[in-house]
Amino acid sequence: MVPFMSKTFAQLFALTTLAAGVGMSVPAHAAETVTAAAAPAACPAILKQTFNRLQDETPQNLCQYAGKVVLVVNTASYCGFTNQYEGLEALYAKYGSKGLVVLGFPSNDFGKQEPGNSKEIADFCYNTYGVKFPMFSKSVVSGSTPNPLYVDLIKQTGKTPAWNFHKYLIDRHGKVVESFPSKVTPDDKKLVGALEKALAM
Repeated sequence: MVPFMSKTFAQLFALTTLAAGVGMSVPAHAAETVTAAAAPAACPAILKQTFNRLQDETPQNLCQYAGKVVLVVNTASYCGFTNQYEGLEALYAKYGSKGLVVLGFPSNDFGKQEPGNSKEIADFCYNTYGVKFPMFSKSVVSGSTPNPLYVDLIKQTGKTPAWNFHKYLIDRHGKVVESFPSKVTPDDKKLVGALEKALAM
C-alpha cells in the first residue's frame, strides 16, 4: 500500500511542478510580449489637437500620428503651386511605410484660392491628383487667428506661412525641425534630405 501511495504522490508532485512551471514562465513571457506590442508612442504636445477630416467632417485626433514624421502643408485648389499635390502624394506613397504622414490643411488665406466647401475641395484633390494622405477641413493658418496647430508651428519656428503650400517638418518626437517656403517643391533635395534624416532617427 505504501509503494502505491508513494508512486501516486510522485506523479502528483511531477504534475504540480510542471503546471507551476508553465504557469510561471509562459504567461510572464506572453504578458511581456503583449505589453511591448501594445505600448503606444507618447503623444507630443504639438499633436494633442483635434481637427475635422475633410471628407466627412469626422473629428480626428492628431495623436494617432504620434511616433511618425509629419509633414504639414497648407493647401489651396487654385494656386500656382497646386500641382505640388502630386509631389506630396508621391512622398506619402514612397515613405508612408517608413513612418511618414503628410497632413494637408486647406486654407483660403492667400489670394482667396480655396473658395470651395469641404466636399468640393475633397473631390478636387482626389479626382485631380489622387490625394490619399490625410486632409482636414478648411481653416485659417496665418494672421491673428491661425488654427491651434499652426499657432504651435509658428511659435516653434518663428515662421508664418507667406503663401499656399508652406511646409513644416515635425520629427518623431514632436519637434518642428524644418520649415520650407512654398517654392520648395516636394522633390527638392533639401526637403527630401531633411525628411529622410528625420525618418532615420
